[in-house]
Amino acid sequence: MSPTKRIAFIGNSLPRRCGIATFTTDLQQAIASSDVDTSIVAMNDAGESYDYPFSVHCQISDQRLEDYARAADFLNEGRFDVVSLQHEFGIFGGEAGGHIMALLSRLTMPVVTTLHTVLSEPTALQRNVMERIVDASARVVVMAEKARDLLRAVYRLPADKIEVIAHGIPEFAFVEPDEAKERLGFAEHSVILTFGLLSPNKGIEVMIDAMPSILRRRPDAIYVVLGATHPNLVREHGEAYRESLMARVRELGVEDHVVFLNQFVDQARLLSFISMCDVYVTPYLNEAQMTSGTLAYSFGLGKAVVSTPYWHARELLADGRGILVPFGDVVAIGNEIAGLLTDAPRRQAMRLRAYASSRSMTWERTAKRYLAAFETARRGRVLSVIADHGEPRLLPAIVAPPEMQTGHLLCMCDDTGLFQHAVHSVPDRAHGYCVDDNARALLLASVLSGAGEAHLPDALTARFASFVQHAWNPDRRRFRNFMSFSRQWLEEAGSEDSHGRTLWALGVCARDDASVSRRRWAAALFGEALPVIESFTSPRAWAFALLGLDAHCTTAAAVSLRTALADRLLGLISKVETPDWVWFEDGLSYDNARLPQALITTGLSMQVPAYVEAGLRSLRWLTYLQTNPAGLFRPVGSESFGDKRSAPKAFDQQPLEATAAISACLAAWRADGDPQWRIEAARAFAWFLGDNDLSSSLVDLDTGACRDGLHRDRPNENRGGESVVSYLISLAEIRQLARVSGDRPKLAPLRVLHA
Repeated sequence: MSPTKRIAFIGNSLPRRCGIATFTTDLQQAIASSDVDTSIVAMNDAGESYDYPFSVHCQISDQRLEDYARAADFLNEGRFDVVSLQHEFGIFGGEAGGHIMALLSRLTMPVVTTLHTVLSEPTALQRNVMERIVDASARVVVMAEKARDLLRAVYRLPADKIEVIAHGIPEFAFVEPDEAKERLGFAEHSVILTFGLLSPNKGIEVMIDAMPSILRRRPDAIYVVLGATHPNLVREHGEAYRESLMARVRELGVEDHVVFLNQFVDQARLLSFISMCDVYVTPYLNEAQMTSGTLAYSFGLGKAVVSTPYWHARELLADGRGILVPFGDVVAIGNEIAGLLTDAPRRQAMRLRAYASSRSMTWERTAKRYLAAFETARRGRVLSVIADHGEPRLLPAIVAPPEMQTGHLLCMCDDTGLFQHAVHSVPDRAHGYCVDDNARALLLASVLSGAGEAHLPDALTARFASFVQHAWNPDRRRFRNFMSFSRQWLEEAGSEDSHGRTLWALGVCARDDASVSRRRWAAALFGEALPVIESFTSPRAWAFALLGLDAHCTTAAAVSLRTALADRLLGLISKVETPDWVWFEDGLSYDNARLPQALITTGLSMQVPAYVEAGLRSLRWLTYLQTNPAGLFRPVGSESFGDKRSAPKAFDQQPLEATAAISACLAAWRADGDPQWRIEAARAFAWFLGDNDLSSSLVDLDTGACRDGLHRDRPNENRGGESVVSYLISLAEIRQLARVSGDRPKLAPLRVLHA
């Protein structure tokens, strides 16, 4: 294997003002100096833009999903050997930064991820995103042993996947502070320094409160706070935090001994400021600070450091290499700093220990360790993608699904249409027909037409279309739903949901039907039946109509209605959602996954990220609820219908829910490229085949019949129209998915069958 020659870095980059930007730029420059071709993919925040140097070849606006996909294309087409991802919460868009998966899941080269923060108690969303990122990474780099321990204990990451590489530092001589003090205007002072972006978690107020006690023992002391206020803090609150600190300084009467330098300095000037300090202090308030570039730089220049015991400091300053004081302890921090300022031999000994210990951390040596990690990742990638007979594979393929069998579907039809119910596998004439099931059957015919499967007999498709046409009541501008076996309509207008579902079938038929004439018929009837949907109040009817509009939306009025319906769903979730209930209504019902699916598909087609994000957020929550303790798919049971804001009951489980979940997960996969959605779709399909609470297959593989669901103690042996159509639609989707090479929509496009 040839040496690594092309490396791309993803993260913030200078001149953006933050520690990650500094780290990314420093690491890129250190690697580039090793005769390696490098490139940076830079993250932009909140619509900001920056005057980047030539090393930045691609930019991502953190909230624009399409930018992540475009960046993946850039990296794949550039044939980079390795991608180095800098991960920190808050850099990437989406929930818990999940948008980054839309990039990682599309890459064809190995990823080495540097985790700048490892949380010991992540939220469910943070854990989910972190686990997906590390799963997509060939190697994971952290900068402290504590981070390695957390990755193993909390995230169950194998030890051999983790590298501990210290934060890099500039190569700088050990110098006394006098010359730099003179140059910067601080001669004749004992200088205490803190630098970095100013924000409330830095504990500056604790250090200010300690100044009076320090001045009593060292009257020449001066505390320099070097750094601009964090840009996010400025955007939200202006300079209120800095002004509060300055007010505290005046209140304590130490304004002649505390200097605020509101500037973001380049590396040369920063090193001058560090050089002139006698004591460097990091009074941070949060223990869970896994890395600190400011600490690493000051330690690397051989400074006496006083710090609170956050995780990085606890490791770096152990064994007398610095001094640790309790969080928020004004007395302790004052005593230790005053003690160092009044004891030059002790201070000098500490400086020498720090400088000697830090020589392995220089950027030159850090770059060599990263290059070794990159090579390890590439070797592992080569081994992992060689499958049988040496054929390359990117990710495991879906297990081969069953063959498509339509025998039972044909048995469930007569010359009128599809029967609603069956007694075991025998059609039950007593309950007649409904437009719901015949619309689903028309949808299935269109799905098979576009999925590379054998088509249903044209006469059968025409029968479903004829039933839908006959169900249309032009006087009421509504579809009837229920029809008796004697072909008598039992109502003048069906439910809003049945009308919306029929619109959905017509929209897909207008796009995909094999017959040109039938496509024109479907388009015309769709246009007639669409306007009334605006008066409906059912969220599911809105969702079904949106799925139809995703397939067929050709007029300005249709576009306007599409936006209105999507806005209604968005309005519902914004009104109902709480941290524990990420949904559109106070309860769960049937066809649940169609609501997020409708928002995702609409958002993708109309380029509205808010729709996509709400759809993904709610589907992720629903997917969590629809997973049993064994990790199997468990659809919301019908016993839950009517319950308010409570965990769903397990039974009765119906095929309709599995079919909705499969389609929605595939829509989500198309939206953000996260391969986990593909896995969730396969898991939901496995429910049909016996991976369920009862370990009972619902499907007769020889006929394509599907049982109507799972009771608490047994499968429902009846095999009605809704169940067989649901199974066959899901089978068509999974079979098409299995034919895709790899699992990346960009590499092998899959049109999600909105079924």
